[in-house]
Amino acid sequence: MTNVAAIQMASGPQPQNNMLEAKRLLKEAADKGAQLVVLPENFAMMGMHDEDVLKIAEEPRAGPLQAFLAEQARRLGIWLVGGTVPLRTGRGDRAISACLVFDDQGQRVARYDKIHLFDVRIPDGDEHYAESRIYEPGDHTVTLDTPFGRMGLAVCYDLRFPELFRGLLDQGAEFVAMPAAFTAQTGQAHWDILLRARAIENQSFMLAAAQGGFHVNGRETYGHSALVDPWGRVVAQLGRNPGVLVADLSCDCVGRIRTLFPAVHHRRLSCEVQVSKTGA
Repeated sequence: MTNVAAIQMASGPQPQNNMLEAKRLLKEAADKGAQLVVLPENFAMMGMHDEDVLKIAEEPRAGPLQAFLAEQARRLGIWLVGGTVPLRTGRGDRAISACLVFDDQGQRVARYDKIHLFDVRIPDGDEHYAESRIYEPGDHTVTLDTPFGRMGLAVCYDLRFPELFRGLLDQGAEFVAMPAAFTAQTGQAHWDILLRARAIENQSFMLAAAQGGFHVNGRETYGHSALVDPWGRVVAQLGRNPGVLVADLSCDCVGRIRTLFPAVHHRRLSCEVQVSKTGA
């Protein structure tokens, strides 16, 4: 049995406050037996303005947010998918939204840069988002071996692009860890069905950690962090408010389903994606 956890937060504009809350929730997850924990997207800051994230952007492998994640993984003895952390690029007005993975010794073992940027207007509302104003997109998918099975990485808006998950499947992914911050409206319409679709299509677990609730900047996020199994069943799910989801993820189930119902082996069309050369 492998206990995994998804942390749900309602992050605000002050990184120190958010890290204190993340520390508390991570300890709660570890105390409940979680061996792998996923933080939500933008766990350290949901700023008052989009550009605020550039103020906390860090150099790769150096900075307080990365040090915090490494220390929590080491101190609690957990594998930690650190939500997303803004990393600096060659341009001062752009960052990378990076999902970093740390092992139980606090060593960084993978880095995935969010590929799909959320540049949309929400139908029937006045919400609009333009992540490309502050972020540069990644261009490689990432999977890695863990003690719990082979894990793929995705972030939030990536969920709408099935070819990314086909690429992770082709790299051997048995489960996907996905930090997210779905809006209340898009989450209500699509969150559950997209999580279940990606799980069913690829006969993989989906472990999604979301922002959930009302934020100081006026934004509302959907929450409903979840673990979905390869048959599309929702194993466990939170509601709208911050909290900790702990559930059992058994990759033995993946092999069994892929053997008995071998849809992933019946494919006749292929999907080519770029693969990370280092992963870390």
